[in-house]
Amino acid sequence: MNPLDFLLEPLQYEFMVRALVTTVIAAVVCAVLSCWLVLVGWSLMGDAVSHAVLPGVVLAYIVGAPFALGALVFGLLAVTLIGAIRGTSRIKEDAAIGIVFTTLFALGLVLISVTPSQTDLNHIIFGNILGVSTSDLIQIGILAAVALAVLLIKRRDLTLFAFDPTHAFAIGLSPRRLSALLLGILALTCVVALQVVGVVLVVAMLIIPGATAHLLTDRFGRMLWMAPLLSAGCAVVGIYISYWADAASGGLVVVVQGALFALVYLFSPRQGLVTRMRRHTVTA
Repeated sequence: MNPLDFLLEPLQYEFMVRALVTTVIAAVVCAVLSCWLVLVGWSLMGDAVSHAVLPGVVLAYIVGAPFALGALVFGLLAVTLIGAIRGTSRIKEDAAIGIVFTTLFALGLVLISVTPSQTDLNHIIFGNILGVSTSDLIQIGILAAVALAVLLIKRRDLTLFAFDPTHAFAIGLSPRRLSALLLGILALTCVVALQVVGVVLVVAMLIIPGATAHLLTDRFGRMLWMAPLLSAGCAVVGIYISYWADAASGGLVVVVQGALFALVYLFSPRQGLVTRMRRHTVTA
């Protein structure tokens, strides 16, 4: 088989085209947000919100509402509960996150087990990118566009908040409102990625691209274009490998992202482990 056939054969199927477009959209919006999450140190928060949306999706199925609506409501609910526990008790943020996301995720598993359904609700947990319909693609595109628009419009304020909340407060910005805005976008982005990799692996798409870009550059502006570019490339490679290997698409997208991170971690021109060891050997 020549390389052209390798590239074009999957595109003959509409479900593969929808899967490819949807995955790239989700990868880009997750990667842009991941730049802020990595800098602020909200990796665990991303994990919490991505798991906490599970009961919302199941309840949305039960009442016949859009999955995105249920996921968004419970994502925001998780953020609110974490903030309430942290602000009104002696419990620290990491413990509050652990309590809320595990409880809501467990609730979602219980709801799945007792809900009669002709739809395999386990797709919510592990993703079902090859089953994306045209209406799902439109919905994901709209939500992604909203999330990206807010991030780009507020990028200066959010960047200042990420680097120096005290200075942001001193010039009249509200760190609490910016934190709430970032958490709201996080919940929305989890909804976008939910269809691609499921609630279990969403956190990978929210963290790995930003962490990879952070190892490649010290400038935040460069991170904002490097992360989505790398993430989109991993999405395409993962989808193609899943087609030819007949393997889980969402899982392979994350595996490719993880493999790229490993290469960057080892061989990044400035921050790579092997690079630094060689530099140290030369200067020793």
